[in-house]
Amino acid sequence: MQDITLGPFDDSGFVFDIGALSNFLERLTDTRGAQGKIYPLSRILAWVLLARLCGENTPHRIFEWVRLRQETLVRLFNCKHCRTPCLNTYRTVLSEVVSQEELQAVFNRFLVTQYGGQRSVLVAIDGKTMRGTIPTGACNGLHLLAAYLPEEGVVLAQVAVEAKHNEVVAAPVLLEQVDLKNRVVCGDAMHTQRELSVQIMAAGGDYLWFLKDNQPTTLADVQQFFVAPRVTPGWRQPTLPRQTAEAAQKGHGRIEKRYLTSMVDEDGFLDWPGVQQVFMLEREVTDVCSSQTHYETVYGLTSCSPAKANAEQLLHWTQAYWGIENGLHYRRDVTLGEDRTRTANQRFAEALSILNNFVVSLTQKLQLANLASARRQFDARTSELLARVHDY
Repeated sequence: MQDITLGPFDDSGFVFDIGALSNFLERLTDTRGAQGKIYPLSRILAWVLLARLCGENTPHRIFEWVRLRQETLVRLFNCKHCRTPCLNTYRTVLSEVVSQEELQAVFNRFLVTQYGGQRSVLVAIDGKTMRGTIPTGACNGLHLLAAYLPEEGVVLAQVAVEAKHNEVVAAPVLLEQVDLKNRVVCGDAMHTQRELSVQIMAAGGDYLWFLKDNQPTTLADVQQFFVAPRVTPGWRQPTLPRQTAEAAQKGHGRIEKRYLTSMVDEDGFLDWPGVQQVFMLEREVTDVCSSQTHYETVYGLTSCSPAKANAEQLLHWTQAYWGIENGLHYRRDVTLGEDRTRTANQRFAEALSILNNFVVSLTQKLQLANLASARRQFDARTSELLARVHDY
């Protein structure tokens, strides 16, 4: 195989070594029989990834991108055969041959080997439905739950949620695949569950949960911490110790101010495993054009002590958590066209989502913040590389 390297990208100096990735992909288990196996599994997946990085989203467009560059790709990868796979080969490999769990693990090993990282503390868990898998007239399609490092842009693990279950059932399975020691798991109110809290702490981690009406008793108890003392003539009730932090940001036509107040549950008032602190998060969002302001108050709890996470740190984490929506799910849905890719094969769709996770993670490691721009850069760099090979 010739030297297959793209980059550097922007001013980062980082490069993407496709040859090294292909070597990593050779570690995948190939369940195909020897008879009729023309194309190595690693080569097929490398071509699919190149096409996706260069802007192609659907299976047919990926096939066409590779076929139009067939002669040069065959030379670049030192192929024994002069043709590239047909469309059905790609579909079969992704739906029947590749182990999704193995594929995610190989991608993570490649990223940490080439670029380091995967050591940040906050782990965000959240799920999304691949709308392209919802049958006509139905309501449910493939739903995936991911564990994501929002401060690095890397997906650590992902599991499919069974049709008759929900994320509460899938979350323990997901977190069993993640090293939680000295990490903080953050999830929305759905994941605020006692058993999951115990599992996280038993694995050496901490939790950071939001509270809503699915835990009405705990929510009411936490709200009591922040009720203003009653004023009685001749009697002064002291204010409980607390920490505060605030932050503001402007973007997308709005100004958002966030205020967090945290308190320690010193007397063990809350009936929740391992809880150390409670917090109240207030959001004030003003639309720049209309000048209308929206207010929201949410409550939460965490097993982190004040020494590990003061109010300022909790405020940062509660904001960073939403990176799984903006940094992962939005990019997969909009830029990578995941919801517009129609398929009835859920195994194929799951493999496609793992490829999308890798594309998002890789561009973050290459310090390319805008994914659409990053794909255009990949397309330009790949065209330069293929032109050099063609002229050689």
